[in-house]
Amino acid sequence: MLLEGERIDDLQVKDYKIIQNTNGFCFGIDAVLLANFVKYKKNDVIADLGTGTGIIPILILAKSDIKKIYAIEIQKQIADMAKRSIKLNNLEDKIEVLNINLTQSLQYIEKNSVDIVTSNPPYMPKDKLLSTNEMMKISRNEIYCTLSDIMKTSSDLLKPNGKMYMVHRPSRLCDIFVEARKNKLEPKTLQLIHPKINKPANLALIQFTKNSKPELKMLDDIYVHNDDGSYTSSINTIYSKEFLDIDENI
Repeated sequence: MLLEGERIDDLQVKDYKIIQNTNGFCFGIDAVLLANFVKYKKNDVIADLGTGTGIIPILILAKSDIKKIYAIEIQKQIADMAKRSIKLNNLEDKIEVLNINLTQSLQYIEKNSVDIVTSNPPYMPKDKLLSTNEMMKISRNEIYCTLSDIMKTSSDLLKPNGKMYMVHRPSRLCDIFVEARKNKLEPKTLQLIHPKINKPANLALIQFTKNSKPELKMLDDIYVHNDDGSYTSSINTIYSKEFLDIDENI
């Protein structure tokens, strides 16, 4: 089940676990916040674009009886970890990992057939590389997919009035909204995430609706840490105090 450099982390919910590579990409608090942000109904079909190790589909299934989730990941090594985590949790009948570029999604998923799309995509443009680690570069930089790719693929997959949920950087909001509207995805809800009080927001949670009328609702901001470094009550309602094996370098 484990390869060299890998470990199994307990997600502290429904006894679910996940395989991660200590020398590569581990999921961060952004993935946990996005999974909590998604609103879904029983028997929804979801596509998770850039699923990484499968953390968002696994967390969603920990809270709801979703019919099926397509977990799309371009990196073979990470997609393999996702497949093994899904097998570890006996979720093979619910989650299908597709080791493809998300721009190829329509070759595997019927157009206009998905209720919800989720995405925790690379945050940085291709020309702003922050790591020499190849796995990290692909996960954090728009090397194999751009905002335009994500929005077009999301619009193609979603049913009319389907919902798309994304976590990203506030500094990219203008780019995100422009690309969304080009693809008939209207931003409907925005929530900003601050690392602590009196610190500027460093994450944004956004919900879009396909073919919707313009109207953006702002939710109350979320603060991750108190002044003493402990988690705020808002964060502690999302995951337990023991759930600390996450990468907060975001």
